[in-house]
Amino acid sequence: MYQQMIFVNLPVADVDASKRFFTELGYTINPQFTTDDCACVVISDTVIAMLLGHKRYADFTAKQIADATRTSEVLLCLSAESREKVDELVDRALAAGGTSDRQPTDYGHMYGRSFDDLDGHTWEVMWMDPAAVQG
Repeated sequence: MYQQMIFVNLPVADVDASKRFFTELGYTINPQFTTDDCACVVISDTVIAMLLGHKRYADFTAKQIADATRTSEVLLCLSAESREKVDELVDRALAAGGTSDRQPTDYGHMYGRSFDDLDGHTWEVMWMDPAAVQG
């Protein structure tokens, strides 16, 4: 069966710093699609983050690049297998230089936290009780 993938393209000020940040979160860099001005971060088999230096990012759009430290451009949300995994990933992001975006949300059946990466992109990490998902 075909599994659709998502490639999230994000502008970054410093590709090397961003590579270090995401590897500290436990993700890998695919060297086949990584250059001096672009890093391919493998989040899962179907989720890839392409971290593009501003000049390279501008090759794909005529629009002005948003300053994600001042304006919200997108909210990225990753699922986690447990509440503990939510905390583990966000804590690693904060230790690697990310910043806390807001307080955790806890609805009992759903728990989430978020962080901003080095360029201000907001990443949410959410766990949802499988029983709640099934209705």
